[in-house]
Amino acid sequence: MEIIIRPIAVGDGKWINELRRMPGVFENILGIPSERIKRNEDFILNMDANQHQFVAIIKTENDQEVVVGTAGLTVNANHRLRHSGSIGIMIHRDYQGKGVGTALMKALVDVADNWLMLVRVELSVFEDNEKAIHLYEKFGFEKEGLKRCAAIRNGKYVNEYLMSRINLSQ
Repeated sequence: MEIIIRPIAVGDGKWINELRRMPGVFENILGIPSERIKRNEDFILNMDANQHQFVAIIKTENDQEVVVGTAGLTVNANHRLRHSGSIGIMIHRDYQGKGVGTALMKALVDVADNWLMLVRVELSVFEDNEKAIHLYEKFGFEKEGLKRCAAIRNGKYVNEYLMSRINLSQ
């Protein structure tokens, strides 16, 4: 399976909406099943220079392109925090564990290290999302702390880890 990584584009909102509402995905992000396409289209249209968003695409058997994941890096706008950014990622449930997350993380780390020269990249992840934690650790992220009762999932409060990757060679 060939995975193509490209910057997000106008028109990708419908795909992003599908991902954000998909069982097997929305439980591990801060999405909800009733999210509307317009929210995602507006996000794409209103991105600023500090936001770097990619999509992962595969081609189907009839050569149609399908978005199977997205990941973004947001650089802190505050001048004293411009050495750092935060990331978020989500992968279609049928393509988790198939290299899509790795391809997207490579794109984010490349931008962070080689084009923005960020020293700190951070994220949060639910403490029971072992597949995601393993992916982040593969890219040098380390757990920094536990944020208790961080979010609501399936009618219960859940904890999340705060993780970061420090690159002092910048």
